[in-house]
Amino acid sequence: MLNLIRRRRGWQLAGLLGPGALWLMLFFNLPLVIVLFISFAERGRAGGIRLPPVLTLENYAQFFNACRSEFSGPECDPLLYLGIFGHSVRIGLIVTLFCILLGYPLAYFISQRNPRWRDGLLLLVMIPFWTNFLVRTYALKQVLGAEGLINSFLLGLGLIQQPLDLLFNETAVIVGLVYGYLPFAILPMYASVEKFDYTLMEAAADLGASARRAFLRVMLPMTLPGVVAALVLTFVPVVGAFITPDIMGGGKIEMIGTLINRQFGQSRNWPFGSAIALILMSLVLVGVIIYFRSGGEERRAI
Repeated sequence: MLNLIRRRRGWQLAGLLGPGALWLMLFFNLPLVIVLFISFAERGRAGGIRLPPVLTLENYAQFFNACRSEFSGPECDPLLYLGIFGHSVRIGLIVTLFCILLGYPLAYFISQRNPRWRDGLLLLVMIPFWTNFLVRTYALKQVLGAEGLINSFLLGLGLIQQPLDLLFNETAVIVGLVYGYLPFAILPMYASVEKFDYTLMEAAADLGASARRAFLRVMLPMTLPGVVAALVLTFVPVVGAFITPDIMGGGKIEMIGTLINRQFGQSRNWPFGSAIALILMSLVLVGVIIYFRSGGEERRAI
């Protein structure tokens, strides 16, 4: 009888997990296997893929040595693609730092409001998700343009004599990425800050700790899982972003996402684009591991 009950529960559990598992298999695992397979193929004469007699690692080798490319000139840079990857990581770190520095105080401010104002402020944070990311990026481009809101305002006040060069540079890309991904940093940090017991700060003050020391030694460590989650949710998509660098950078700022997009588009080198995507995915995997470890520490602390 006990075995029958266990078997029935097993079937019920399989029925609950089956649709989700099937969805992941068809729309995540299967495309990933296809991309993995393409990364070991060769580029066809007119683009696409060509299956060699033996699967090759040439696409991965080309990423770590750009001079292996068939389009390389006599003075090629062997570290070209690694340099683009490093540039993307640097921009990702800068954007993530700005998102955390701007998002943490805002998350703290929202958590201190009464419930009526708190819900309204959270709604304002989530409103950008209701608009297409591409539309928001083009809107920001209009704001920063030569005839945009900022330049028009400064020209009207007589503070500048000619429009500032606010577009098509690295600063514009960083501003666009911070603007686009700031909500991804605010929400997880708010979830941690909102659950924080502020009587611990009062206890630290009673023991002689200054406000700065109490924050660094008490509040920040206890809300660190939210900060780590914000770091992962911001850094990972920023490194692979291609819409914002392409629009705000005007094609002058190369990142790993724009490189992948070009391989599948203009260059039609699908195998090399797939290899780059899988290399980037390894970074995503590291971020997910950090996120789950942070979540495990938070559960143990509770």
